[in-house]
Amino acid sequence: MKSLMMFSVVFTFMVLLSNVEAALLDITKFGAKPNADCTQAITTAWKESCAAAGPGGVIIPKGTFLAGTVTLAGPCKGPMTFNLQGTLQAPPKIETPGWISIQYVDKLTVTGGGTLDGQGEEMWKTQPLCFKKVTSCKSKAVNLRLDFINGGVVEGITSLNSKNFHINVFSCKDVTFRKLTITAPALSPNTDGIHVGKSKGITIIDTNIGTGDDCVSVGDGTADLKVINVKCGPGHGISIGSLGLYKNEEPVTGITVQGCTLTNSDNGVRIKSWPDKYPCVASGIHFSDITMENVSNPIIVDMMYCPYSQCNTKGPSHVKLSDVSFKGIKGTSATPEAVSLHCMPGSCDKIELSGIDLKYTGAQGPAKSNCTNIKPTIVGTLNPAGC
Repeated sequence: MKSLMMFSVVFTFMVLLSNVEAALLDITKFGAKPNADCTQAITTAWKESCAAAGPGGVIIPKGTFLAGTVTLAGPCKGPMTFNLQGTLQAPPKIETPGWISIQYVDKLTVTGGGTLDGQGEEMWKTQPLCFKKVTSCKSKAVNLRLDFINGGVVEGITSLNSKNFHINVFSCKDVTFRKLTITAPALSPNTDGIHVGKSKGITIIDTNIGTGDDCVSVGDGTADLKVINVKCGPGHGISIGSLGLYKNEEPVTGITVQGCTLTNSDNGVRIKSWPDKYPCVASGIHFSDITMENVSNPIIVDMMYCPYSQCNTKGPSHVKLSDVSFKGIKGTSATPEAVSLHCMPGSCDKIELSGIDLKYTGAQGPAKSNCTNIKPTIVGTLNPAGC
């Protein structure tokens, strides 16, 4: 009887799995061909599957396929899967907020082991001029935009050479990113690995990110974010902010960064906000068990963040930072100032440094800690001392 029950369970599972697989539509059945534009095929396959009852989605099979701007929108009648097995390439020049955008889906899976190749090299050339306002620029395409996704997982794919952020997460809830590879050259501008904003319950785990900007960046309105076992480098580190640039920014709360390794990055773990701009609150931010390998600025709070001199650095900060801890952070610094906590008067409260062991072996003297307008709580080791 027990073996019969087990057979029944296995058989039922296989039937369910078969039904899920059968619901995924291969884009080659809709006219897609390797090395040709398959934008319409992807869109049509998605719409047809989204409208059908039960689980659905699309398959991009092995091979290289080209695509322009693709928007895959719900709501759908069941969970949806974007199964990327091959390589999807963007046009070298495309000005749009998102290259592959998935919106308004409950229970989304992005998987398949394939690659989103943003081919960003041409667009990177103009980005510094945009920042300096030398020229006006339209939006550079994000490789993968997820907007209003409720529940899901993105796993096992590669994002390569995005023109802008690799993955942008906006107004999403309970989405996990795991075992991703995100890659762009160290000098590629604004190519943040994963940017999270106005989202709750996001987890980023077991992921390798090497870009020209922040490996992970956290915008306003983010709550209950976990960044665990992420390998970062090159890049600008793992950053909260920048905050306070725009009106009506929402609080940042409940951020956990744990067990990460940063290698040859420009910053380690960082919180940054603009002076003389707008209010925002950030609290409950905890960095722990982080390894630094030749990292410039391993621990940094910068409340005078002002790239390209776009603000008044002598003005007050309207961002309030509280309940922040840096624990168990060890390794090597590429610069003498291994710990840098620079607050505006009255802007930082309840900041803790615990078990810090960072070494600098360069020619500019011993490592040091530097704190402005803040007296952090120090627990256990603080090496280098100074705050």
